[in-house]
Amino acid sequence: MNSANTDSRTSTAALALAALGVVYGDIGTSPLYAFKEAFAGAHGIDPTEANVLATLSAFFWAVLVIVSLKYVWVVLRFDNEGEGGVLALTARAHRDAPTPLWAKLAVGAAIFAAALFYGDAIITPAISVLSAVEGLSVATPHLEHYVVPITVGILVALFMIQKQGTGQVGRFFGPVTVLWFVTLAALGVASIVETPEVLRAADPRYAIAFATAKPHVAFILLAAVFLALTGGEALYADMGHFGPRPVRLAWYGLVWPSLMLNYFGQGALVLRAPVSIENPFYLLAPDWFLLPLVVLATLATVIASQATITGAYSMTLQATRLGYLPRLRILHTSDTERGQIYVPVVNWLMLVAVIILVLEFRSSGALAAAYGIAVSGTMIITTLLTVFILLVSDVRGRIGLLAAMALFGSLELLFFSSNLTKLGEGGWMPMALGAGIFLMLTTWKEGSRLLAEQRGCIDVPMAGFIKGPLPDVPHVFGTAVYLTSEPSLVPSALFHNLKHYKVMHERTVFLHVVNEEVPRIDDQDRVTVTQLAEGIYNVDARFGFREEPDVPAALALAGPLGLELEPMTTTYFVARSSVVDGPGKMPAWRCGLFAWMMRQSEGAATYFKLPANQVVELGTQVML
Repeated sequence: MNSANTDSRTSTAALALAALGVVYGDIGTSPLYAFKEAFAGAHGIDPTEANVLATLSAFFWAVLVIVSLKYVWVVLRFDNEGEGGVLALTARAHRDAPTPLWAKLAVGAAIFAAALFYGDAIITPAISVLSAVEGLSVATPHLEHYVVPITVGILVALFMIQKQGTGQVGRFFGPVTVLWFVTLAALGVASIVETPEVLRAADPRYAIAFATAKPHVAFILLAAVFLALTGGEALYADMGHFGPRPVRLAWYGLVWPSLMLNYFGQGALVLRAPVSIENPFYLLAPDWFLLPLVVLATLATVIASQATITGAYSMTLQATRLGYLPRLRILHTSDTERGQIYVPVVNWLMLVAVIILVLEFRSSGALAAAYGIAVSGTMIITTLLTVFILLVSDVRGRIGLLAAMALFGSLELLFFSSNLTKLGEGGWMPMALGAGIFLMLTTWKEGSRLLAEQRGCIDVPMAGFIKGPLPDVPHVFGTAVYLTSEPSLVPSALFHNLKHYKVMHERTVFLHVVNEEVPRIDDQDRVTVTQLAEGIYNVDARFGFREEPDVPAALALAGPLGLELEPMTTTYFVARSSVVDGPGKMPAWRCGLFAWMMRQSEGAATYFKLPANQVVELGTQVML
């Protein structure tokens, strides 16, 4: 028993170490820019003692309430089969919804949150790496002109290596991040020792007094305070990789104390020398440690960026599984870890967008104006979905949890409203990007629905086909597998096959791929085989939204269920539709967008891992 407990503690500690590099990269680099933004820009406040203490007090209590309580203590309880993130929460909300209308509202809100996530995923690498490299101008002022080129070079290199996979680099993420957080704490403690009166800021009355005396200024200040919370959503999104316990252990044991010590250390420095507000993070360090700190900060921001890029890949994969994006080329970069994926089109689009951001804004301070809106919007939607689940399900302590979520939601609305004041300074960018992505996601979902409806009007019902006389045509040796999105209808590919080749195979399999609202499906539940007639079968192959569909591997599991397939004599027939102009239910511009997205879609053969030399593709034209 003691040995088992020791092994369990060792495993939890190892997972907590790994979680540091993936889960806390974003929020862990916030000290580079968050505190100074409260005193910078057009809306910055003067670095007086009262203002510094009030700002630190707001930082301390905001992180305590939103991250330590809401995410780490409450929201981590609401998983979907062990997975976290807004789409996983959506799947659970959809499953528990009492009516279709409530389910539709929950899904709509979550898809908008997913769209906003992409805006955050683009800004995070730009602001993080820029803020780290800006330390060069503190260490050696004449290098200031090289900050932007060096940042661009680092980002290009980061996106270029994505196709190699992060497995090898990931081994160093945890240790480097531990060193980063230890350094944050050490720099903060050294400064606090010189000015210990800064610890008074832990008293919430400083923030309350400031908000009471200057409500308008305090409202604007919330946008800067929110920068300290921007990695909070990652806690929930990445819980499936590690589980809630290691995530909590890492937060309470190292991350939270280190962040607070560093913020208070920066505040202590500004109390001693208000002019240091220009870059209080780097000015905490002694001169001899500046360049090593720049290197360490750059590594930490690269890790934070890597985690965000990986999150964008995962979000794309989940959106595809749930039917909100077309099939895209998704590569697994590890033979042992299914979660390590690479999405080329997302990678290169993100690189272009990040480079444009860096060249346009040119400093972390300017980019900070564009940061926060997307993340605060996602946080509010996460809160709303959690409240929805609490209302429709029987959860212990529901009343207390609802009261807590009401508090969290109220604070997040204040943060979101404060961030809206930065719309004209760049905040419009993530909102516009999120709205555009939301439009694309919903257009694909709606277009796919209309396409399925049209096929339903044209295709023959499966029941009539099976019960009626089967086509009197020759039967050839082998098995034909027809992929179908609607098992109640005969696939159009079969009729095209009969029309052109006038034969049927001795065995015909109608294969329906089911995307379930759970992360993964066990092999014993993967396939269901139903014999419809002599030599004709229906197969349902089920995949979770975190899995990559592999049709041949799924069919190999059908042997014990009475359908033994010989791979070399099996032919796969797939239909590929193209949208043409004509009157339909979708506006012309949206129909054009759907057609463009359809052209970007990866072919069914590649997406479902069908053997290339055993696939026959038949095309059809449709009007939406």
